[in-house]
Amino acid sequence: MSKITADDVRKVAKLARLDLPEAKIATYTGQLERILDYVAHLETVDTEGVAATTRAVEVVNVCREDLVTPTDVREELLNEAPQREGDFIRVPKIVAS
Repeated sequence: MSKITADDVRKVAKLARLDLPEAKIATYTGQLERILDYVAHLETVDTEGVAATTRAVEVVNVCREDLVTPTDVREELLNEAPQREGDFIRVPKIVAS
């Protein structure tokens, strides 16, 4: 007896907001059944003593150190703005009154 029925597939498709054609329901029923069988098989694997991990491959941070460096391009950058008002960039009002 199958664990997954065609009605189960329709319900999951509805919950996931998937528009599955009726002709594919039987195909997906079999596929989901095989997936659940595989998960059940994985549950039998002895993982005692295996450290928990979030990735199969170790990830190393390749970012450089964040260093503050003084710069003298402030005037140059302010001059690039479409509208400047003193030491500030003038922008259009975005809040309606």
